[in-house]
Amino acid sequence: MVKENEVPASLEWRVNMPSGSSRILAPESRQTCRFFSRFQSLVMGIVLNIKDFFEKAWTLAVNEPKKVIHCLKVGLALSIVSVFYYMRPLYDGVGGNAMWAVMTVIVVFEYTVGSTLYKCVNRAIGTCLAGSLGIGVHWVASQAGDKFEPVILQASVFLLAAAATFSRFIPTIKARFDYGAMIFILTFSLVSVSGYRVDKLVELAHERFSTIAIGASICILITTILCPVWAGTELHHLISSNLEKLAHSLEGYAAENFRLDSSNHSNEKDSSKRLQGYKCVLNSKAAEESMANFARWEPAHGKFNFRHPWKQYLKVGASMRSCAYCIETLHGGINSNTETPEFLKKPLNDICMRLGTSSSKVLKELSSMIKMMKNSTKLDILVDEMNSSVEGLQNALKTFPSYQHIPTPDPATDEPPNGTQEPCLKPTALSLLEIVHMATLTSLLVEIASRIEGIVEEVKELATQAEFRDESSKKSKQTQTKLNGNDGNGHEVTMTTVQKV
Repeated sequence: MVKENEVPASLEWRVNMPSGSSRILAPESRQTCRFFSRFQSLVMGIVLNIKDFFEKAWTLAVNEPKKVIHCLKVGLALSIVSVFYYMRPLYDGVGGNAMWAVMTVIVVFEYTVGSTLYKCVNRAIGTCLAGSLGIGVHWVASQAGDKFEPVILQASVFLLAAAATFSRFIPTIKARFDYGAMIFILTFSLVSVSGYRVDKLVELAHERFSTIAIGASICILITTILCPVWAGTELHHLISSNLEKLAHSLEGYAAENFRLDSSNHSNEKDSSKRLQGYKCVLNSKAAEESMANFARWEPAHGKFNFRHPWKQYLKVGASMRSCAYCIETLHGGINSNTETPEFLKKPLNDICMRLGTSSSKVLKELSSMIKMMKNSTKLDILVDEMNSSVEGLQNALKTFPSYQHIPTPDPATDEPPNGTQEPCLKPTALSLLEIVHMATLTSLLVEIASRIEGIVEEVKELATQAEFRDESSKKSKQTQTKLNGNDGNGHEVTMTTVQKV
């Protein structure tokens, strides 16, 4: 019992439940504190997420300022085209379809010049063709009478929309005019359906085409004049960068797999990053095809002529991916559970390191060759060094150590020779597993060298088609030297020599 003069430290309120148990009721102040605590954590979580978002956005803007400039160009184009809607004289000139110019800017303004030209040209072709056919079908339907007019219009929409949709599955049409086919379906359907209720269909089509042309023209001018981003240039840099990443990845593999001193881990992070470079090559196929398609729409710019061999870049990229697949297999071999002991590595260490280094030098030279658009005088020498390293590795494999050099366990105790208690495989099983693993890695290294030769051939073909200039060639200079003298008869003679350097 509680005495009268004693005050309990705390009071508890209990409620009897129907099941016979009791439940403690928390004070209202405690529930309020919990509510505010949860609300505060929710608000702090939202604030932290917003902060992380702005930090990532700032990092993206700093690392890729071209994307920030692209956003400003889109805003400028929309601001200019909106003038046709706000100003009464311009609005009266284009009619109530001024909003189509704004819509055109939104749907055709892309990041690169080539993609913008691709959409503008496709939109213009699709609009003209669909508008012309729509007006023609409308005239034919109007001559058939009120009874058959909707039937003819619906049949034309069905047939032409189905045919245009099927054309989008054809590879050639899909690669060059997929967007135009979609615009054709949209425009023809709008013209055919709206033409049934609109009397002045020709004027309506003319006004819409005019506003679309205005929007497309503004997009083309802004994207080509203000800090243009060329799809061809982006593709050129992408292929060159991927070759360099492939070289670093291959060089990192050789250092990782054939390093005898396993205690040196100072460059583990750098080596890991270099090994992951081949993944960029494997994941760039879609980007390469898209850039090559858009680059064919671009005019001549910089070092690139109008008919620059963009398709050849795709062949170079395909050759790089075939090499990257082998490097991916090598990367899997490094991370496998089978670890090659040093007594198997040592006889092949120098030659494998030499082959990895010479192969990476070839890839780096190819990258520099594409980047500078110059024929290399060292490429053939580097390829010969790589081939000689391959021959040296093949000769070294013929003299690979036999089973008698492999440490065997004590036959009486079946334990390792050093007296440790770690389990040990039988000599035959142990040597076979490790030798097969080592032979697989070295054969993949030889296969990589073979596939690098394929990359070399494709890059040489690109250099021929793109007319790369020679590394040793210089602009011809003419120097004139005047020699004044006398011919012996009192007449002054001046000789001029011209020398080309």
